[in-house]
Amino acid sequence: MISDKLLKFYINGDWVTPLGTDRAGVENPATEDIIAEVALGSEADADRAILAARAAFDAYTLWPVAERIALVQRILDIYTARYEEFAQAMSLEMGAPIDWARGAQAWAGQVHIESTIQAAKEMQWDYARGSTRIVHEGIGVCALITPWNWPMNQIACKVAPALIAGCTMVLKPSEIAPLSGALFAEVCHAAGVPAGVFNLVNGTGPVVGARLSAHPEVDMVSFTGSTRAGTAVAAAAAPTVKRVAQELGGKSANIILPTADLAAAVTGGVEGCFGNSGQSCDAPTRMFVPRAAHAQALDVARAAAAAVVVGDPQAAGTTMGPLISKAQYDKVQGLIQSGIDEGATLVCGGTGRPAGLNRGWFAQPTIFGDVTHEMTISREEIFGPVLAILPYDTVEDAVRMANDTVYGLAAYVQGPLAEARAVGRRLRAGQVNLNYPDWDTFAPFGGYKQSGNGREYAGWGIHDFCETKALVGYGEA
Repeated sequence: MISDKLLKFYINGDWVTPLGTDRAGVENPATEDIIAEVALGSEADADRAILAARAAFDAYTLWPVAERIALVQRILDIYTARYEEFAQAMSLEMGAPIDWARGAQAWAGQVHIESTIQAAKEMQWDYARGSTRIVHEGIGVCALITPWNWPMNQIACKVAPALIAGCTMVLKPSEIAPLSGALFAEVCHAAGVPAGVFNLVNGTGPVVGARLSAHPEVDMVSFTGSTRAGTAVAAAAAPTVKRVAQELGGKSANIILPTADLAAAVTGGVEGCFGNSGQSCDAPTRMFVPRAAHAQALDVARAAAAAVVVGDPQAAGTTMGPLISKAQYDKVQGLIQSGIDEGATLVCGGTGRPAGLNRGWFAQPTIFGDVTHEMTISREEIFGPVLAILPYDTVEDAVRMANDTVYGLAAYVQGPLAEARAVGRRLRAGQVNLNYPDWDTFAPFGGYKQSGNGREYAGWGIHDFCETKALVGYGEA
């Protein structure tokens, strides 16, 4: 049973007993029941995993690229064979509706591994530029710190490119949602990842995360999480001048142009905001609509929200599950109340659980209209199913407000393509989505400003885990 593995760590090719004794309950957020216990690592546990990764690096990084690609292909094959287990684990640990767990959460892990393999096959790893030889090689030992909201998306986006680049690593999944991480460690073991190349230690950010970030034998930290935690990671890493790649918070603007199909644009924006219970860093949580169309936009948004089915993640037809925890539920409730207190128009939803749900961390799908740029719900990342609709007078005003934020992870523009392209070029965000395109796992993903640095997905992720060496005077090949 995978729950048994939660009381051990995967270090140097084996499941080992933690050196510390701390544990925490793993909660099913839909029921508030404790479904397992997870061991919380100590600094000594982190050190043991780091040293195993360091000892494995010299041999593994010399593997030919083709062999590293073949290793990741074996991981993909086993992941695919155990796909339903991953979907069920994420539905259980984070409350994702089972259809969403299958079609988005488990799929994300699979498709990112596939994209990374394809990019690795197309990448120039070793080539001449005049008489200089350019070589891309693994940076070294990597600490991979991943969040609870997209567990396999982020694990795959870090582990697959790190393995292909020739790195060794220590993964710290979120201790709140550790089931899928333990499953992934089983997959890596079954695929024949050499001892020490991939290690997993569960634990808290202030203990294990801090030790991984500061340890002198770690060459790179790849972190996904809140901006607050990201600054702590960067500060801990600074004395050893290690590379830090971060994918942090967001408050993504969704500009609906005056020439857009308002009904389709608003409906798509509501669906995008409420997906994953609003717990996505790139969710389009600020919707800008022309002032003249504001009242109509609220009507469309209300109807779209009414179609959301909140409830048991395992029940057929459920489209929204709970928030991850009581702490997250309380935070979202406080921010909804701030919207009410600051005078925004409550279009639907509000504080408290949806009708008929008296257990589990379920929030109401909530929409505010008449939001002003200065309101708290327009400035702070909520990380819940809460949409702020802001009226604008000119497109220039919309662009100005969209960019007036400390965040810059994603942005969205709806309208005729030529106009959307022009506006998209003016938005200060790492990824701008025009007219709700399909998810492109080959496009770089990462943020401007306090949304982070570095880029993930496919070849972009591989490059982040590589050093670039110039052999000057190398001559002809």
